[in-house]
Amino acid sequence: MPGITLDELDLRILGILQTDCALSNIELAERAHTSAPTCLRRVNRLRDSGVIKREIAILDHSKLGPTLTAIIEVSLDRQTAEDHQRFESYICAEPAVTQCYRVSPGPDFIVVADVTDMAAYDELARRLFTSSSNIRNVRTFFSTHCAKFEANAPVRTRGVGSE
Repeated sequence: MPGITLDELDLRILGILQTDCALSNIELAERAHTSAPTCLRRVNRLRDSGVIKREIAILDHSKLGPTLTAIIEVSLDRQTAEDHQRFESYICAEPAVTQCYRVSPGPDFIVVADVTDMAAYDELARRLFTSSSNIRNVRTFFSTHCAKFEANAPVRTRGVGSE
């Protein structure tokens, strides 16, 4: 990582925060095996440097009402860096889109969107994919079951386990 060196304590803290970012500083310090002031300084440094991008709550969609997850492959006609950037800006502005990846090989993008039902997906697809002249192909898959969903990035500690 340019600009910041992460040591084993930083990695322990990051691993713990990915599991529960609502811990108090004292609880986090205890789990990371450090003092509360040291822990607070480290967390602030990780936030300020951008290693911790943001802290969020992961919701259980089954408790919020019906959700249909669409995994969408999108191929563009033109492949310039500007065309890719334009598509990313366009698609990421849509609130139903929860993830967008540029991929290779295969389609140019994989987009994940959460909608309430098939009618909502149809409206989303018409709005997003029929108005752009640079979209060559769209293929959508619908999730029938989610076996795993994690927002955690792998945090590698050198022989030190994180809780």
